[in-house]
Amino acid sequence: MRVFVTGASGWIGSAVVPELIGAGHQVVGLARSDASAAALAEAGAEVRRGTLDDLDTLRDAAAESDGVIHLAFKHDIAFSGGFEDAADADRRAIDTFGEALAGSDRPFVIASGTLGLAPGQTATEQDGQASGPVHGHWAAGPVKRLGNAHATVALADRGVRSSVVRLAPTVHGDGDHGFMATVVGIAREKGVSGYIGDGANRWPAVHRSDAAHLFRLALESAPAGSTLHAIADEGVPIRAVAEVIGRHLGLPVASVSPDDAAGHFTWLAAFLALDSPASSAYTRELLGWRPTGPGLLDDLDKGHYFAAPGD
Repeated sequence: MRVFVTGASGWIGSAVVPELIGAGHQVVGLARSDASAAALAEAGAEVRRGTLDDLDTLRDAAAESDGVIHLAFKHDIAFSGGFEDAADADRRAIDTFGEALAGSDRPFVIASGTLGLAPGQTATEQDGQASGPVHGHWAAGPVKRLGNAHATVALADRGVRSSVVRLAPTVHGDGDHGFMATVVGIAREKGVSGYIGDGANRWPAVHRSDAAHLFRLALESAPAGSTLHAIADEGVPIRAVAEVIGRHLGLPVASVSPDDAAGHFTWLAAFLALDSPASSAYTRELLGWRPTGPGLLDDLDKGHYFAAPGD
């Protein structure tokens, strides 16, 4: 297939592109900078210059492709107070892709998330669907992003083979600059590897290579209207994460009270406090997806998260 990929040079996209090319697909990647364009060209992809706001570019690229994988999200503004704006931009892109692909039965795959879907329970692919409740602790931005996933699933009724890949909150691996790298940075800065409360709350996790493989499987064979879970570890206690970090950095491991969490972990506190395990049993049965990468704790133990800045 000729596949248009947004976010193609990002953390997940830069694994999805070689996964697709290795399986014989031709990739066209959206690039908003010279550096992104160079990275995509080096990976063997065709480059389409533009941004998530260039809706005409998105429409034309989708119309010229056999399928679309939409990974781009404005994380830079989402985690600096602009989550609603980021979700709105995401929705405009999804609607544009939907218009371009309607009636074609071509695949359209987007990235979403599992964090907060069913607090305190093991979330399944059936949780968080349009007919289900929206949990009250969610802020407006995440609720909007959940609505974007619903809109994508609904495109199945318009002749699009749409699917949603919900990612674990930590998609880990060598080179990660996301949640786990942030937690490590905070521990280094504060001189203590902390967790909130008793640290028993759990996060699911997936290695980047396994997530990339699932996006390819979704593109190739996910039924229209599918919701999939890129989950390898169903639930890793945050205290266990803090203990590995403390051991590698030679720092004490200690509880941070919920009242002090925002001061210690800043914007990450609200996420890090969630107990949000998730399952991928349905996804594995449906597509035959079998994660083979290291689990989160094993990956942390490899040491690459703890290289000194500048190394």
